[in-house]
Amino acid sequence: MIEAKQTRAQEPVAASPDRPAVIARAFDAPPDRPSSLSHLRAIADDPSAPGPVAPRQPLALYGAGNLGRLARDHLRAVGEDFALVVDRNAEALAQSGEWAGIRLVHPDAVDAETKARAMLAVSVVTSPNAPLHAALLATGWRDIVPFYDIAESFRDRHPLSNGWFAVPFSDDEVERIGSVLSAWDDDVSRAHHLQFIAWRRLRQEWTFDGAPVTIDDRFFIPQILGVLRPNERFLDAGAHHGSVVTRFIAETDGQFASILAVEPDEQSRAVLEQTLGGLPSDQRSRITVSDALLDSERCTVRFHHGLGYASQISPTGTSERETRTLDALGAAPSFVKLHLEGGELGALKGGIATLRKYRPIIAATVYHDADGLLATPAWLMDNLGGYRFLFRLHSWCGTGAVVYAIPEERQ
Repeated sequence: MIEAKQTRAQEPVAASPDRPAVIARAFDAPPDRPSSLSHLRAIADDPSAPGPVAPRQPLALYGAGNLGRLARDHLRAVGEDFALVVDRNAEALAQSGEWAGIRLVHPDAVDAETKARAMLAVSVVTSPNAPLHAALLATGWRDIVPFYDIAESFRDRHPLSNGWFAVPFSDDEVERIGSVLSAWDDDVSRAHHLQFIAWRRLRQEWTFDGAPVTIDDRFFIPQILGVLRPNERFLDAGAHHGSVVTRFIAETDGQFASILAVEPDEQSRAVLEQTLGGLPSDQRSRITVSDALLDSERCTVRFHHGLGYASQISPTGTSERETRTLDALGAAPSFVKLHLEGGELGALKGGIATLRKYRPIIAATVYHDADGLLATPAWLMDNLGGYRFLFRLHSWCGTGAVVYAIPEERQ
C-alpha cells in the first residue's frame, strides 16, 4: 500500500451534491521502481468504478479554447444541445465570430439559478482538474464533469475517444504494467504513467513534485531536442494542419533532410497544404504529403472523416478506405511521430521492419484508448532493443500522454 508519508493529500478536495467527490493526491517526489509498483497495486486494489456521464439539460460548456471548439462541434454532431459557453475571455472571443449564435459569457456573468440547474462540462485540459472543480463549486456550480466523460456516452455515433475508462486490472495485467513501469528510463516517466493510470482507472488526479505536466513541449521534450541532429528525416503521421511539422522545422532551424507528412483526412490535408505553402520554397521542396491511412496491415476499413484531429478509423465512419503499412511507404525515417487517435499501435506493428532498419526516434501518443496503459509501451519495449523509453504527460485529465523511444546510440 502507499505509505502515508509519501502523500500530502489523500482526501476529496471538492464534492458536488450531483457528482462523486473529486480525489486529488499529491506526492512529494517521483516514485522509484519499488514504490511505483506499490502505487500500482493501490490503484488495482481500489474498488471504485467510475464511468461515462450522460448529459442532461440545461448543459453548459466551460472553456472556449481548442477543446471548447471541439466540444461544440461534437455536441452538434451528435444532436445534443447546450445553453451557453463560459469563458474568461468571452468578450474577445465573441468578437472573433467563431461563436456566432451561441451565448458566450464571462464566469462572473452567470446567474445563481443557472449554476444550480445546469450541468457544466469542463472543456479545459491545460490545467489541473481538481483545483478548477473546487473553484467552480465555490462559485455556486453544482454539477461539474469533464467534457470527455460526457463524450463517452456518444461513442456509438462519434468516435471521439479521449474519455475512456479503464476496467479493473487482473493480476496478470498488474504484473505486466509493473514490468513497463520498471522499464522506463527515469522516475518522471513512472510518475506520469501512474498519473495516467490513476485518472483512467479511478478518475483520481495524482501529481508528483519533480514531475510537472508540461504543456508546451509535446513531441519535443528536452531529451528529444538533445539528440536531434542536422539532416533528420522526419515522418509525421497524423500531421493534421501542420503544427508539428512547423515546430520540427523551427527546432532544427530548417536543417532537415526531408519530411513526410501523412494526413488521411481530406479537409485537414487541405489546411496542411496551405500551411506548407507558406514555407520558404527551399523547405517546401523537401516535404512530401501523403494521404495514407496507416494500420498494421493492408485492409479495407471504415474511416470517419471531417472531424479535424478526431478523424480516425472507426465503425461510425461513412466511407471505406484502404489502409497501408508504414513499411509500405518506403520511407527511411530518423524521427517518427505518430498521433493517430488510437491507431498508433497498429501503425507501429505495420512498420516493424522500418523501425528496426532505420532505428528512428519515436514519439507516439497513447491516450486515445486502453492500449496506452500497457500494450503500446510493452510492444515497443519488447520489439526495439537498444532504446531508452520515456513517458510524458502534456495535458491533464488523462490526455496528452506520449511515449518516447530514443535509440541508445543517440546519446
